[in-house]
Amino acid sequence: MNRPIRALAAACLVLFLALLVNANYVQFVQADSLNAKNGNKRVINEEFSRDRGPILVGGEPVAESIRTDDAYKYQRTYSDGKLYAPITGYFSYIYGRGGLEYSENPVLSGSDNRLFVSRVVDVLANKQPKGGSVETTLDPLAQQAASAGLEKLGPTTSGAVVALRPNTGEVLAMVSQPSYDPALLASHDFDKVERAWATLNNAESQPMVNRATQQILPPGSTFKLVTAAAALGKLNLSPDDMVQAGSRLTFPGITYTLGNQGGGNCGGDRITLEKAMNVSCNVAFGALAGEVGADALAEQAEAFGFGTDPLSGLPSNASRFPTGRLEPPQLAQSGIGQYEVAATPLQMAMVAAAVGNRGQVMRPYVVKTVRAPNLRVIDQTQPESLGEAMSAANASRLTQMLVSTVTSGTATSARIPNMDVAGKTGTAQSTQDRPPYAWFVSFAPADNPQVAVAVVVESSATARSEIAGGRLAGPIARAVMQAVLEQ
Repeated sequence: MNRPIRALAAACLVLFLALLVNANYVQFVQADSLNAKNGNKRVINEEFSRDRGPILVGGEPVAESIRTDDAYKYQRTYSDGKLYAPITGYFSYIYGRGGLEYSENPVLSGSDNRLFVSRVVDVLANKQPKGGSVETTLDPLAQQAASAGLEKLGPTTSGAVVALRPNTGEVLAMVSQPSYDPALLASHDFDKVERAWATLNNAESQPMVNRATQQILPPGSTFKLVTAAAALGKLNLSPDDMVQAGSRLTFPGITYTLGNQGGGNCGGDRITLEKAMNVSCNVAFGALAGEVGADALAEQAEAFGFGTDPLSGLPSNASRFPTGRLEPPQLAQSGIGQYEVAATPLQMAMVAAAVGNRGQVMRPYVVKTVRAPNLRVIDQTQPESLGEAMSAANASRLTQMLVSTVTSGTATSARIPNMDVAGKTGTAQSTQDRPPYAWFVSFAPADNPQVAVAVVVESSATARSEIAGGRLAGPIARAVMQAVLEQ
């Protein structure tokens, strides 16, 4: 064999080996990611012919597949579709998957490696693979109470509610309004699906956005929980210590002044920290933010979860506290949840839950148990602590202040008979051309919390002058807490 032939043979061998390596890489290394990719029609065709597993709430399916007579054999259906859409997401031939339909797709479709034995049994029986089930942490009564509360404010209302179990992080309720019906996207009439997708995505109200986890807004006075936690920890204050109050907070050499809601003086030039929480005194918490300092306040916000994306399985955005150097007025505004502070309802529910949980921040989760088609448990989420946001002693002190805020302060709309409830209102200013955001955070019972709630009402038919966290969001929080506690 002469030299040119040997070179050609070697080149062909190299190309053959490269082809072999690439084929194995695609089939074994990239297989899972390619199969999981939205829009993979080969996978979608196959999955549409399978008995896709259910998504469960309270043991009942809110998403399941039923037998049909068409080419795809099964139709995905959603009971109370709008109520649970922010969690279930959608399953569409054209547009792929969203929500738990996306993140739990390997189990629901039956392709998860943990279902290998089930797939082998199905193959031997000449059956299509059957999907496993995903059981959520949601409490159906709490979910319904949250939705009903927002709907009561009128059909044009937009907002969100999140309820957590403080000592575990279980998501008990997650409602976003307006919502959508995933059945519109699961239809086998693809012309209708395309029209529905266009309508939903072009809607100014953005019904496909999960406002509970994706929408970050100024949290207003509910952020005073974070500022108070920093003051208790960094300044060694107690609820009875006197703090600066009055009608205006001024800044040397700067014409801007920070005032209180309604222009009052909070009860005097010096009041207790507890009183400042009770009346939601902007001057007091703006001054405390200045004393604590920007770095310490940012550190406290991060300890509660700001800047992180702790929830797996659902699309979410991190809440934020401004970074870099802050001028005194900017720091004061940040201390009352304004300026560039922005949070999701999930984040503010985590703050309330951590205070109720003796300062421990638990990772929120929405998937409780994953089962094989034969109901064998293949995965179960265990509670996980994300760290200590504040000491247990300071959490107890802050709880004391929040209980008195419900008893005799701005948060009386959250009162529950014969029970101590901790709560805080918030009314966050937005732009000049839109109304404020109404917030409320709470937990109950105060001494051993079983539920923590955050509510935000972005907009409603309520007159601008009537918008306040206690008036709009407080009754919703109370209803959700009662739904959990009275079962």
